[in-house]
Amino acid sequence: MTNPRNDDVKLGLSAGLASVAVSATLVSLKLWAMWQTGALSIAASLADSALDLIMSLFAALAIVYAARPADDDHAFGHTSAEDLAALFQSLFIFGSALLIGWNAIARLRAPEPPPIGSETLGVVIMAVSIVLTLALVWWQGRVARKTGNKVVAADRLHYVGDLVPNFGAIFALVATALWGWGRVDALVALAAVAWMLWGAFEIGKQSWDALMDRRADPAVIDGIAAIAQRWPGVHGFHDLKTRTAGSRIFVNLHIELDGEQSLREAHAIGAGLRRAILDAYPQADVIIHKDVARKDGDPGT
Repeated sequence: MTNPRNDDVKLGLSAGLASVAVSATLVSLKLWAMWQTGALSIAASLADSALDLIMSLFAALAIVYAARPADDDHAFGHTSAEDLAALFQSLFIFGSALLIGWNAIARLRAPEPPPIGSETLGVVIMAVSIVLTLALVWWQGRVARKTGNKVVAADRLHYVGDLVPNFGAIFALVATALWGWGRVDALVALAAVAWMLWGAFEIGKQSWDALMDRRADPAVIDGIAAIAQRWPGVHGFHDLKTRTAGSRIFVNLHIELDGEQSLREAHAIGAGLRRAILDAYPQADVIIHKDVARKDGDPGT
């Protein structure tokens, strides 16, 4: 019998390797297109693809490393590697966006926009880039839905965002070729810069929150509380605490049980509740503590 977790890791890794292969191809194509056309909008798209390549490499490594089981030095596993990689990626995005923005503003301030050539070649290469990106997004979507892998889902979201500067670059090339709107190229580059800065902020914030042990999404916490509240044999619960690390959610929960029942019965209730939480949130790591429910007449009631 195959291990579902191992199958999920293999699927996640396949999506990561596909991402690396596509981004490497796109970097090569766009580098050639930029050299042929001199279009800054393509340079912005090239920088984004180069960033994608780095992010994809980190994502693939993070999937492999995060899948390692807990050990003596990492009792809670290795999923924080995903957050460290994402934080580095966000800083790289920020720096790349500032560099492209500086060059775009310099072109807008110039008396005449730099000439752009080989527009048809640039359009063809950007169209190929869009087709490859759409194919990758489709595969990543399948893997993310099947495995629930947050790294793959985040990588997919980033590639969906990449379609915007790709279409923008095509528009800039067409506008330059047909109407001579040379400055459109720099304006499209600035729009891509704004997109990259926003993405850098979002990725950096999520990574920082996870590294600082921020709680899980409130909807997830409410969902776990609802499961515990209605679970048979549970008279109440308290100290529901969560934290995130990469794609994992660590959950600690104290449940209150009848103190007159046997240890075997108490264990069965806790184990059943834990399975129910894992069924609802497969990415969770759940620890349940069992306390005796107080009755009327007990000290302190």
